[in-house]
Amino acid sequence: MPSVPPDISANWWCHPETEYAFLGFSYEISACQSRAQLQREFSDMRNRFNSRYVRLYGACDQDGFYDDVVEAAWNNSLGVHALIWFGFDGGDAWVNRRDTLFSILHSNPKAQFVTRGVQFGSEPLFDDVLPHGRLAKQVQLAKSNLSSLGIPVTVSEMAYGYQERGGAQDVLDAVDFVNIHMLPFFSQQASTADQAWPIIMNDLDWFSQRSAGKKMYLDENGWPSVTSEGVQPNRPSAVADVTNEQEYFVLLDKHCPDLKKLAAGGVGWFAHIYSDDQEPGYGIYDDAGVEKFTFKPRTSC
Repeated sequence: MPSVPPDISANWWCHPETEYAFLGFSYEISACQSRAQLQREFSDMRNRFNSRYVRLYGACDQDGFYDDVVEAAWNNSLGVHALIWFGFDGGDAWVNRRDTLFSILHSNPKAQFVTRGVQFGSEPLFDDVLPHGRLAKQVQLAKSNLSSLGIPVTVSEMAYGYQERGGAQDVLDAVDFVNIHMLPFFSQQASTADQAWPIIMNDLDWFSQRSAGKKMYLDENGWPSVTSEGVQPNRPSAVADVTNEQEYFVLLDKHCPDLKKLAAGGVGWFAHIYSDDQEPGYGIYDDAGVEKFTFKPRTSC
């Protein structure tokens, strides 16, 4: 990073068509991590795993928290996929979260230089938090609000969330890029992770046919090492263990050339999630901070 932020963001980011393969981690923030912890873990993402981005998950409503995220990301040359979190219980807390985030994006001089995009999510269609017409309108309003900063806007959602709303084409038309939840463990066709490629391609084909060539990212993307109350398979043959968690990312690496062939320079993906203490079973680290398996994903092919 330069010593001070530039005056404008033109030509700041790499072109999206150069972004594919492993991009970084989803990172749950409901613990309201301290600036020191953010600095330490963002540095680990960047320097140990060659991450380019971090995708935020969950919400921290502590004053100034996103300023801390910006500072840690700036210090470690990471871009951020910011998130407007709806939660699972309804209500309108997301409105204040949206307004607070937008205020910081406009006021913090570094924010536009680390915020690669803003997501509405997570799974707002599947969770029925807003009718898809209202959600599309929120995306349009956000795009207008952030247009002077050059920050694009999307929705973080799985294919089924769109499909159960008749395709929600108005939302796909509104977003600037497509953030896709890819969790094939829950598929009715699931067995072991090394057999998940047809499940992945089925969803990618569905989005490809409806998103007019827009860039696609797998943002909430992984395979669990354990089941839990909220992580149960929909097919008895689906296997959750550390070997299958690792094999899922091996599968993505194996198919890097196939992902690269897709729209707008290829599909980039995040590992969901950084640590098991953020979401049990999905972490690259266990809840004691030990790497569960060797994780050296490809960043190019």
